[in-house]
Amino acid sequence: MSIHFDLWKLLAGLGIFLFGMQLIEESVKSLSGRAFRRIIRMYTNGRLRSIGSGALVTALLQSSSAVSLMVLAFVGAGVMNMQNAIGVIMGSNIGTTLTAWIIATIGFKIKIEALALPFIGLGAGGLILFKPSSRPFWVTRLIIGFGFLFLGLDFMKTSVESFTQTFSLGQFPDYGLWFYLLVGTLVTALMQASAATIAIVLTALNSGLITFDIGAVMVIGANIGTTITVLLGAIGGVQAKKRVSLSHLVFNVITGAAAFLGLPLLVWIISFVVDIRSDSLMGLALFHTLFNMLGVVLFFPFLGPLSRFLTKVFPDYKTILTVYLDQTPPEITDAATAALRKETGHLLQECQLYNLRLLRIDERLVFDVDLPFEANRKKRYTLDEFYENIKLLHAEIFTFYSKIQTHKLDETEVKELERLIYASRNMMNSIKNFKGIRHNMDEFDGSDNAYLNAQYKLFRKRLVELYHNMGRILNTQDQEGQYRSLLTTFVQIEEADNRFIKNTLNAVAEKKIQEMEIASLLLVNRLFTQSCRMQIYSMKDLLLSQEQVNNFDRAMDIKEIMDAEKKRVKD
Repeated sequence: MSIHFDLWKLLAGLGIFLFGMQLIEESVKSLSGRAFRRIIRMYTNGRLRSIGSGALVTALLQSSSAVSLMVLAFVGAGVMNMQNAIGVIMGSNIGTTLTAWIIATIGFKIKIEALALPFIGLGAGGLILFKPSSRPFWVTRLIIGFGFLFLGLDFMKTSVESFTQTFSLGQFPDYGLWFYLLVGTLVTALMQASAATIAIVLTALNSGLITFDIGAVMVIGANIGTTITVLLGAIGGVQAKKRVSLSHLVFNVITGAAAFLGLPLLVWIISFVVDIRSDSLMGLALFHTLFNMLGVVLFFPFLGPLSRFLTKVFPDYKTILTVYLDQTPPEITDAATAALRKETGHLLQECQLYNLRLLRIDERLVFDVDLPFEANRKKRYTLDEFYENIKLLHAEIFTFYSKIQTHKLDETEVKELERLIYASRNMMNSIKNFKGIRHNMDEFDGSDNAYLNAQYKLFRKRLVELYHNMGRILNTQDQEGQYRSLLTTFVQIEEADNRFIKNTLNAVAEKKIQEMEIASLLLVNRLFTQSCRMQIYSMKDLLLSQEQVNNFDRAMDIKEIMDAEKKRVKD
């Protein structure tokens, strides 16, 4: 027997449907506002509703794999809970049996994968017509996601078509039922479509190549094999998606085992409804529905315990981001305030590292010794992951601050805590500014304009100089020296800002840059300078005494008055 399939098409299909899953999940997250969440809950809130909706949607789409992948996306987006997700998957097993009924009655199978090209075509048109990040834009991305999902499934299915054409069940007459159970499982796992396996089984049964019992166990195998789609869809996903995929596997395997062991009893029951000898196709369709309904009945009382068990198997790991707060009780206010101060310093360093990495600056140029918190950064996060972790760290700092506030504090302690929380807010505003100019910085770096390239390098130089100054201030032992250095550094930031604006005006006069580039440069410089100021403000509140903070603020007020007066005279 010659067995061959297009490996590259199979791998391409796998990549396409995983990409489709990613588009679906991103779109669901963006569209899952209150109204969207209400709609999802309306059809999946409760055990019976989730089972019923899973059966109905699968019957309409004729693709339990597509429904299961949608469930993965909804769970990954956080708009469907675990128990309801299991219910939908259980219901999808019932809904998918409609395929067998259609083939058995009229010999025709609806191919939902045929929607792939219209979905992709319509979605692509929407991406061109609609403004990025708008609601219609995300809807079209969702449509394209479904299109790629179906296209990927179709690629994987058609890549093994030659395998199904050359495969003959009649070549294995002497093997037991266990072998055919395995065949049904493997064929479905390869083709990513249990409906295709069932179509093959019904064709073989209709031609007399196999017996009813062999066809029945192959249908059981098809149910088990279809779980591979959901398992693949959960690769690299969050813990919730892994729970859903495992629940799908557990449900189908246990249901399949019960159907396999109880095969004689199920065949006996079916024989009372359908004459298996004269109408074996209808009998097999009924068997497919009956044993899936049996599985739902068996699992229905255990939805809650199963959900809790899967949560234990795949718990939501919480990354420990704090260094000083976890072991410090907030009721001991002196120790808690000291820990909060150190944690705020930790946050400052994390923000500095984020800004350095955003501008692709080697951190060793700034930090000439091993970082004290390097143990927390053994995993190299992407910039987006790093940003989210910093936000979580700030949230933990604010939560700890709130806990300290519930205890009795004197006025000095209250003001000290307020300064620390102001410092943390300025740090977060600083990296938010940097995040906002990331795209512009990349454009400057990759531009054909030499002046823009030079400005990108200048921004990097300004940041390194600032962080060298901040490092010296942190290493200064006396507060008076820190106070003077902070004022000096602030003046240097203002001078760099003025030089940049002056140089930009000259570049405009010399026609080194175009109008759109002028706007981008000025915007980036404004946000960059604001970010630098806020980092100095955060250090001011982190390091100085209350009296020095007041003096620093007065100096800033005087500077603003003088700047306003200079501007008035100039005008």
